[in-house]
Amino acid sequence: MFLTISTTGDAARPATDLGFLLHKHPDKAQEFSTAAGAAHVFYPVAEVERCTAALLLDVDPVALVRNRGRGRGAAPDATLAQYVNDRPYATSSLLAVALGQVFRTAMRGRCAARPELPGHALPLTVEVPALPARGGAEVVRRLFEPLGWAVEADPVPLDPEFPEWGPSRYVGLRLTGTVTVSAALRQLYVLLPVLDAAKHYWITEEEVDKLLRAGDGWLAGHPEHKLIVGRYLAHRHRLTREALSALELTRLAESDDSPAEDLDNAVADEADAMVAADGADGVEVAPVPLAERRREAILAALVGTGATRVLDLGCGGGQLLAELLKDTRLTEVVGMDVSARALAAAHRRLGVDRMPERGRARLKLIQGSLMYTDTRLAGYDAAVLSEVIEHVDPPRLPALEYAVFGAARPGAVVVTTPNAEYNVRWETLPAGEARHPDHRFEWTREEFGAWAEAVAQRHGYAVEFRPVGPDDPEVGAPTQLALFLHEEARETVGEEAAR
Repeated sequence: MFLTISTTGDAARPATDLGFLLHKHPDKAQEFSTAAGAAHVFYPVAEVERCTAALLLDVDPVALVRNRGRGRGAAPDATLAQYVNDRPYATSSLLAVALGQVFRTAMRGRCAARPELPGHALPLTVEVPALPARGGAEVVRRLFEPLGWAVEADPVPLDPEFPEWGPSRYVGLRLTGTVTVSAALRQLYVLLPVLDAAKHYWITEEEVDKLLRAGDGWLAGHPEHKLIVGRYLAHRHRLTREALSALELTRLAESDDSPAEDLDNAVADEADAMVAADGADGVEVAPVPLAERRREAILAALVGTGATRVLDLGCGGGQLLAELLKDTRLTEVVGMDVSARALAAAHRRLGVDRMPERGRARLKLIQGSLMYTDTRLAGYDAAVLSEVIEHVDPPRLPALEYAVFGAARPGAVVVTTPNAEYNVRWETLPAGEARHPDHRFEWTREEFGAWAEAVAQRHGYAVEFRPVGPDDPEVGAPTQLALFLHEEARETVGEEAAR
């Protein structure tokens, strides 16, 4: 099994930066042991103008047969048919497993040596000479083209000497596009076994977690996400339902950043949910989802407060909770939502069952409504209401206000909500409509400011406002953020700043 990833560059941005991103030095040929055989990584070309990294998986078909069914009480198969297959030659889920093992850090988008590199979109070419494609070249295009790839999928003839026999089920795949290396690897990790449609290992609940992690940021909005999930999980009905449920929650949460025509199609155009980042020296940088920008702004606001115990109120599927748990300064993180389904999705996204004991001790998931006072919410340093208030009917906002600012009374509160003025910049959003059908209102900057100032005055807080996303000189930023600090918290923050 063979796969190559190539990029081009110049003196300002050499193509050999690919080595930093993959964490494999171009001057070395490395070998890694996998369950299917030996994986080799080497660079056929490593120059300033062009660099190609190759992954060769040398499959041991005899070992695969010996390991098949081990420990499951399966009856031995004495026929030769079990040894006669395409596994040593055609790309399959076995290569996807090798990708995940060999390029684990690259898939996560980390590069300690050059931390600025993972966010840069590079001109990439991916080639797979023999790929089983159930459904043919058409399905290949349906899977990769929505992700921005230009696709060449050339059918491999069943026998070149007998063209009348027609094409085989294999294609020679060539993808070209400008994407981050992390995104490319995660997409290949999911879609290669989907095209093969034959998982070569036992399917468990862990596969749902792997799918959601690798699909983060692209799978929920993919037009073929049901096909992808079904094939990836080998059509295990319960696992498929769980994965689709989690993706639906993610899709609805992130659709707040993109105009929508109806609740069943909440993301009208994924590009609308992206905001461009400016690269230095003309280097192209991958568009950043507004949801990601918002999480970054929230984390920055919390750091400034010195909070160590934080509430995520209306936590949904746990996207923000996952980022909060990465901050080791936070000793306790609580996620609350009125939806049991959302909490179950957060539980799965966060991998609570696999967390070490110390990690589980920092996290608490609770069900509750912000329409009522809740003694469980008292005594925390900070609370976050991320894209929550616009889902509440205006007559019920005073109840939420009292439950959070009056009864729970955290030292700091971070509130984010859409800026209605920015809606004119969404090309797909008809005039006068909200970004999401479930939004009860969307405020202008003046309206949000008036509400926030009144809340702060009533409950002893001071408030400051920050833009999230590109700050348009005419209509402001797409998201507006308010940071409320209680008078006692302001004293603490002042002391920390003085130190």
